[in-house]
Amino acid sequence: MTASRLTTSKSSGVIDRDLRSVLQDAMAVYQVDADELEQVRPDVIVTQDLCEVCAVAYDDVVAAAQSLTNPEVQLVNLHPKVLSDIRQDMLRVGQALGREAEAQAVVADMDARINAVEARAKDARAPDKSGGLGHRPRVLTIEWIDPVMVGGMWMPELVTRAGGEPLVTQAGEYAPTLDSAALAALDPAPDVVLVKPCGFPLRQTIDEGDELRALLRDMPWPAVAKGAVWVADGNAYFNRPGPRIVESLEILAACIHPSVFGDFADRHAAGFRRFELDC
Repeated sequence: MTASRLTTSKSSGVIDRDLRSVLQDAMAVYQVDADELEQVRPDVIVTQDLCEVCAVAYDDVVAAAQSLTNPEVQLVNLHPKVLSDIRQDMLRVGQALGREAEAQAVVADMDARINAVEARAKDARAPDKSGGLGHRPRVLTIEWIDPVMVGGMWMPELVTRAGGEPLVTQAGEYAPTLDSAALAALDPAPDVVLVKPCGFPLRQTIDEGDELRALLRDMPWPAVAKGAVWVADGNAYFNRPGPRIVESLEILAACIHPSVFGDFADRHAAGFRRFELDC
């Protein structure tokens, strides 16, 4: 029902430049196929207005819904910024679909799994120089490679619940852009780095390995020194504020505390991997 003006198979740098060009021309990145929407005759349309770069602009969805011959169509607009918003959005969607009980069951399962991860990570610490338990690992999540954008919104909460200390952003904040100098000057520096570009499956991120190595290889970070840099399928997990946010938390926990969450590493092996900086 929707189409993008951008070709997403390009590199992150080219996509960013193309995107800025589209926005500079005051053009929408995505378009709605109103004719096809009319043909499927929806009772409910679920959309979002958190990020117009990632999906159809909310005003365009409203206009498309108003053009339908079905005047009873229900529009459910989502705007999740933190984990509690994601939880409430799932309940709202369930209510709109007449599936409140099912939605409550999904949310209850999500809550239980999140709490279980948090309990297991509670006492996990990075080792200090003497080999004893030290601080919670400092974690940098990267939302985009070129330019580098640091994960915001629900990502700091995921890091905290997985037993880490989030760097740069706080829960609910949009992703800021940092240049190489600002990244190198991070204090404290990250003990763990997770790269999961928005909308990129794992293979596409791996294909940008040379650019990522050029960016990270000389960073004066403990994460680089000990090889604690990970890449993950952002498109399937971290970028999607829905039920799979629990799997995202489990993947993150396996990256931050591999010795504690080996079972999660096995369970989600297809969704992430350690990034080799010396290839």
